Amino acid sequence: MKIALIVVLVLSSIGLIATVLLQSGRSAGLSGAISGAGDSIFGKKKGMDELLAKGTAILAAVFLLSSLGLAMIQ
Repeated sequence: MKIALIVVLVLSSIGLIATVLLQSGRSAGLSGAISGAGDSIFGKKKGMDELLAKGTAILAAVFLLSSLGLAMIQ
């Protein structure tokens, strides 16, 4: 059980790093800070950005649960 949780933790951490790095930057200078806030309010994420955002949320939840499970086992 402990080895399985460690494997899940390592895989989710690698996946989380990859999905965060693949996302496009939203704050490219002053103009990005202004338009980025409007995009997040009105939901202008399309295509790959939306998929990567959902993947990041899922992998973050898996990482959190596996790290908590590993802490409870030890």
